[in-house]
Amino acid sequence: MQPLPGASNALTFGILSILLTLFCCGPFGAIFSITGLSNAKKAEQTYQTDRNAYTGYENVKTGRILSYIGLALALILLILSIVYFGVIGAVIYAAAAEGGFN
Repeated sequence: MQPLPGASNALTFGILSILLTLFCCGPFGAIFSITGLSNAKKAEQTYQTDRNAYTGYENVKTGRILSYIGLALALILLILSIVYFGVIGAVIYAAAAEGGFN
């Protein structure tokens, strides 16, 4: 039995997608989510070829779940950012239309 190739990468990218989305990069954490999902898919395909030869399939499942959570958080933050800047733009436009900047 050998470790499943790509399983630890899927788990690592899933963790990074959540951490970077929440604490650093906001919606750009989706890049790590997509990479984690890609690695999970490749690892699962490798595992499906010979189930008895590999260990660590749990890391693939956990990495996929964490990547989906990170992707959802990134999308939520993206939507909130768009709404936030849209409201700011609307306020500035309304103030300019009323002559509030004179």
